[in-house]
Amino acid sequence: MTDLSIEAKPLAGEVHIPPSKSLAHRAIIAAGLAQGQSQVRNVQLSDDIRATIEAMRSLGADITITEADDHRVNLEIRGGKPAEAGASRVIDANESGSTLRFMIPIASLFPGRTQFIGRGKLGSRPLDPYEAIYRDQDLFYENLSESALDLRVEGRLKPGSYQLAGNISSQFITGLLYTLPLLEGDSTLQITGPLESIGYIHLTLDILARYGIAIDYREDEQCFRIKGKQAYQAADYQVEGDYSQAAFFLCAGALGNEVTVTGLAQSSQQGDQEIIAFLEKLGAKLKLQEEGVQIQAQNLEGGCDLDGSQCPDVIPVLALTACLAKGETRIKNLARLRIKESDRLAASQEELSKLGAQIEILDDSLIIQGVDQLKGGCRVSSHKDHRMAMMLAIASTVCQEAIIIEDAESVSKSYPHFWEDFANLGGDYREWNMG
Repeated sequence: MTDLSIEAKPLAGEVHIPPSKSLAHRAIIAAGLAQGQSQVRNVQLSDDIRATIEAMRSLGADITITEADDHRVNLEIRGGKPAEAGASRVIDANESGSTLRFMIPIASLFPGRTQFIGRGKLGSRPLDPYEAIYRDQDLFYENLSESALDLRVEGRLKPGSYQLAGNISSQFITGLLYTLPLLEGDSTLQITGPLESIGYIHLTLDILARYGIAIDYREDEQCFRIKGKQAYQAADYQVEGDYSQAAFFLCAGALGNEVTVTGLAQSSQQGDQEIIAFLEKLGAKLKLQEEGVQIQAQNLEGGCDLDGSQCPDVIPVLALTACLAKGETRIKNLARLRIKESDRLAASQEELSKLGAQIEILDDSLIIQGVDQLKGGCRVSSHKDHRMAMMLAIASTVCQEAIIIEDAESVSKSYPHFWEDFANLGGDYREWNMG
């Protein structure tokens, strides 16, 4: 594990944001299920994306990786290869919740038993909705470990009526939306209660449509109507920039760093694009450009309520930004932050408090009183969570003294060259050796 000592220095310059991990997951899976050859371009090989590539290979997809520019690759994917009857397979999801939750129902399309394994806290992340579906349909579902992930599933899902709560991870909904069109009959998927992270569902529906899958989503009824006996069609797809990663440098700009973020689509359906509206509500001045965002530091003003239910991944760095905004800011509807790679609600409060922020948890909300500057001069923990590590790196730029971030290499889960980009903007860090 790598600890980094980071000097309290501002950032300046331009950063080209990596491609969207959420879209890359979805495109790789769709291409791997399609007959014929597809191209998925502008992909970053983060740990999570590598897990999805290997998962699709285990289901018979042929995937060739070609190096492109600037830490990107292009993928040539030939899918639609039938699995051998009675064959078994192992899918290593590593620490990727998306890979795991997308692939569990998809694996039911293939004969034989599938074993899912993983690392870190993946085994503790909830899978109850899938277990209930498998049990109700009398399919094989067995998790052999209470702490680690060692899940075995077997049997083909049946067409029919499905129901999921709207406040669970949208990854469960996506997994079913990928699977149900390939069943022998028609299905419905009814969502009960408010649907959180709707942006991720829009991404799913967009990718499915690009690969030939038609789903009738009636938003007023919160119901998906899905025809069976559909087939994925090969397609070429270019992955756009990732707003969840852009959020770190957008917030850096709002906090006084002279940063321009490029590689973003203005017409994106990514829910994490909401970070722009959040920053504007805090008083930041943003200029939308053809392929990016320029942000100018202002005297940030809190005194507002922000709803984090639709974009949980940007909340840690949004909370950091609110800590430097005058007045009280409330960020609410954050229950799902507790079941990410770490308990991000508790971790954000704990680590920002170490730096001198005034931040408290009330139920599933963060209550933040703005301060003039963070102190630093201490060790903070990433909790082995990529988004916590990146948030703390941005926090270092508005501290009075250097900080040490524990387990800083956790960024490889989603943004492997984050520290390179951070250094290119003037970030000053070195490995910390207690000896």
